[in-house]
Amino acid sequence: MITRTNNRQRSRECYARAQQSLVEGVNSPSRGAAVYASGPIILERGRASHAWDLDGNEYVDFMMSFGALIQGHAHPKIVEVVSQTIAEGSHFAATTLAETEAAERFLRMVPTSDSVRFTNSGSEATMLALRLARAHTGRSKFLKFEGHYHGWYDPYCLNGHSHPANQLGPRENPTRLPDSEGIPPAVFDDVVLAPWNDVPVLESILRRHGHELAAIITEPIMANMGCILPGEGYLQKVCDLAHHYGALFILDEVVTGFRYAPGGCQQYYGLKPDLSTFGKALGAGFPVGAVAGPRAILDRMRWGSGMVLHYGTFNGHRLTMRVIAANLDLLSSNEGAAYRQMYAVGDSAISGLKGIFQRRKVEAIVQGFGPMFQIYFTSCDAIHNYRDYCQYADTAKYSRFIHALLDRGIYMTPSNGLHWIISTAHTPVDVEALLTAVNDACVEMT
Repeated sequence: MITRTNNRQRSRECYARAQQSLVEGVNSPSRGAAVYASGPIILERGRASHAWDLDGNEYVDFMMSFGALIQGHAHPKIVEVVSQTIAEGSHFAATTLAETEAAERFLRMVPTSDSVRFTNSGSEATMLALRLARAHTGRSKFLKFEGHYHGWYDPYCLNGHSHPANQLGPRENPTRLPDSEGIPPAVFDDVVLAPWNDVPVLESILRRHGHELAAIITEPIMANMGCILPGEGYLQKVCDLAHHYGALFILDEVVTGFRYAPGGCQQYYGLKPDLSTFGKALGAGFPVGAVAGPRAILDRMRWGSGMVLHYGTFNGHRLTMRVIAANLDLLSSNEGAAYRQMYAVGDSAISGLKGIFQRRKVEAIVQGFGPMFQIYFTSCDAIHNYRDYCQYADTAKYSRFIHALLDRGIYMTPSNGLHWIISTAHTPVDVEALLTAVNDACVEMT
């Protein structure tokens, strides 16, 4: 039975009120009318895998704060830790035992690193990683891939949004398409662009620019255009090429960290990055980022002449550090039971979605595995990179599809560039609700 959740009078009223004091009525464009056709659904509370809006409508939440809520909403252990910690003082801007305990757990989970520095967001982490790479190599240029998002730091804001395929330029020399106004063009002089998942073209570009690069930065799974997996051996090849030219290999695990394995995608794919960045799932709903790597690189932040400067009043925030410690304890307990559960639930959802699209003769594919995936309305067998996404993914149809699911009690962002998230709180019952809603929406669409 489908639960109808399209009575949103209070959400509309709240959104109208918010526009009087907030730009577009939101604090991030991904939450506003640019994504939600009739305005956002105003959520009020959450528990486990479910969320409720201002009108009392109940949803199964598959967005999970863009992946930050790996333990779901209001996990009892997280609630307990937060309550105890805040009663004793949430923050001091001073050294605390909490940050050491969080760091120790982090390094046990991510054995490719022997040191970590906490920041306040994933964007801050990737900013710091690039600064460290430039200091370590003495070079200023870096290579990023089309369609990858590494935060809103000026040099990263290039070719991160989708554009018509005829605007992208040749693969060997992509057209530079800034994501934002207000960035001086000279900022991008140090950026080298390349298409992802294409080793021959990457090798050609590196023959021209490799010796100038401080770093190559990449997501292990392309998460800014949905969920695009790397080709077999591709990530290791990128790492090897970076080292061949004397550049650092930076793995941006802000989205994937602690999601696919205790040590992130670097563990899953058997990689050893020079630097890696984390965020989202690390904080279980609290804002945080992290840069991890060998002491030979991170020790460049030690105070003294020639240091890499990194300040932050809220770095190592005591409350957040306590949450991190509890979150990582939950993920590492019971010999990986949390990961087995997320994989089982996620793979069941993926299999069920594929079955519905096949039976209903809907031209759609599902990419990803386990705890993260995305649906693309396309006649292609797969979306391999940014250019495929721009040319072949019917993002307008996806948005209409998600709005139909929102009306049926499934909470998900209508942006095709994001992804479905499975948390430790999701259950087979949630998958059944999803598949029932999807089947009903497909009948309506056809």
